[in-house]
Amino acid sequence: MNPIDAIVVDPTLRLEDLVNREGLTELLKSFYALFGIPLRIYSGDNLLLGEAQKEQEICAYVNTQMKGRAACGKVVGEVKRLEPSEAGTALHPCFTGAHYRVVAIDYDARQIGRLIIGPYLPAAVDAVPPTLLNLDAGLDADKSRALLLKMPRAKEETITRIAHHLKSTLDLILFSGHKALLTSTMHLASVTESYRELQEKNAKLQEAYDRLKELDRLKSNFLATVSHELRTPLTSIIGYSEMLNEGIAGDLQPEQREFIGTIHEKGEQLLELIMSLLDLSKLESGTLTMKRKSVAIATVLHEVLTTVTPNARKKGVAVKLEVDPKLVELRADPERLRQVFINLVDNALKFTPKDGTITVRARNVEVSGGPGGDDDEGFALLAPAQTKLEVRVMDTGIGIPPKERTKVFDAFYQVDSSSTREYGGTGLGLSIVKRIVEAHGGSISIDENQPRGAVFIVSLPTSSGNGKSVPPLSAP
Repeated sequence: MNPIDAIVVDPTLRLEDLVNREGLTELLKSFYALFGIPLRIYSGDNLLLGEAQKEQEICAYVNTQMKGRAACGKVVGEVKRLEPSEAGTALHPCFTGAHYRVVAIDYDARQIGRLIIGPYLPAAVDAVPPTLLNLDAGLDADKSRALLLKMPRAKEETITRIAHHLKSTLDLILFSGHKALLTSTMHLASVTESYRELQEKNAKLQEAYDRLKELDRLKSNFLATVSHELRTPLTSIIGYSEMLNEGIAGDLQPEQREFIGTIHEKGEQLLELIMSLLDLSKLESGTLTMKRKSVAIATVLHEVLTTVTPNARKKGVAVKLEVDPKLVELRADPERLRQVFINLVDNALKFTPKDGTITVRARNVEVSGGPGGDDDEGFALLAPAQTKLEVRVMDTGIGIPPKERTKVFDAFYQVDSSSTREYGGTGLGLSIVKRIVEAHGGSISIDENQPRGAVFIVSLPTSSGNGKSVPPLSAP
C-alpha cells in the first residue's frame, strides 16, 4: 500500500492529527461566549484537546467540603469515561441536579473523539435536589440553592442543537485538516520517492564512476607498460639507423642513405610519442616527480626559442621573445617548464602559416592575495597583493574556436579529428602541458589574438611575494 492510500484508510487516524489545538480552543470559546455552557473535547485516547469553561460557583462551594470534593471527583471521572450510545450521545446526571452531555465525534464512519457539554442545569430544575442537600452536613441549603440557580440553564433540545452545530463545524475542520494532512503526505511521499530515485541514480553513477576509474587505471597501466616495452627496441632501431648513416657498416648509396634518414626521423617521432604517453600516464597516476629549484624563466624561454628557431626559419615564421626588465624567480622544475613551453611554441608553429609571427612574452602580474583567489572578495580587501609570473605564447595562425578552447586540453582531442586533417599530432601535447602547469600550482587558458591567431596564457606562482629579479636575456 502506498503512503497516500495508507493515510486515507488508516484506522489509527487520530483526532489530534487533524485539528490544531489552539484553533479548536478558540472555536469552543466562541460557543461558550454565546451560551455560557462549559465545553471540552477529548481525543480517542482520552487526551484533552481543547476546553472553554469556568468553574461554577456551586461546584466551588461543594468542593469546600470533604465529601463534596470526593463526590465531584467521582462524577468527573465517570463523565470522562462515559462512552456515547449507538445514537452518538449519552447523558450523565450530577448529584447537584446538573447534567453532562457526551457526544461522539465521528469521522469517516469511525469515532475519533468525544465532546462533553456541561455541567448545565436543565430548565425544569427550580429546587435543590436531596442528593446535594444530604451530601454533607456542612452544606448550607439556602446558599446551595442560590449558587445552584446561577448555573446556566438550557433545555435538552437546546443542548442538542448546540451539539449539532458544533459537530457540523468540527466536520468542516476535520475535513480541512484531513485534506491538509493528505496534501502534506502526498508531498512527503513525492519527496521520498524522488529521494529514493535519486539514491538509485547516485548508486548507479557511483558504480559507473568506479568502473570508469578502474578502466582509466587499467588504461594508464597499459599505456605505461606498452610505452616502456616499445621504447627499448625503438631506441635500438634509432641507434642502428644512426650507425648505418655514419657508415659504420660500410658506405651507403644516396638512395640508401635517404631511406636510413627516413627510418631515423620516423623513429624519433615515434619515440617522442612514446615519451608523451609515458609522461601522461605518470601525470595521471601522480607518479611524475618534480625536481623543484629556483628557476629564472627568461633562461628557460631563451633555451626553448633556441631549440625551435631552426624549424621556424625553415617554415618562414618569425619567433620573438619579449621579457620584462625584472622577472621574479620561480620554484619549479626547469626541465618540465621547458617541456611546457616547447610544446606551446611547437603547437603555435604548427598552426602558423608562412610569414606569420610567434611572440613569447613574460611579465610579472599583481593579483589579489586572498586564500580563495581572485573570487574571494572577503580576503581580497585585506590580504596584500601577490606577484605571479605570466607567460603568453601568441601566434598569428588559424586560431582556436571559442567552443574548442577548453576541449583542446583533453588527452587525444583534435579540433579536426577527420582522417584527412591538414595538421598532424596525437592530441597529447596540450593535455600534458595543462597537467604540468597545474602540478606547479599554476593555470593555463586560451584567449583570442586579434585579428587572428591564439594566445596561450600560462600563470605560475612565484617563489615569494616580492620575488627575486633576474636580468632578461635577448631573443635568439
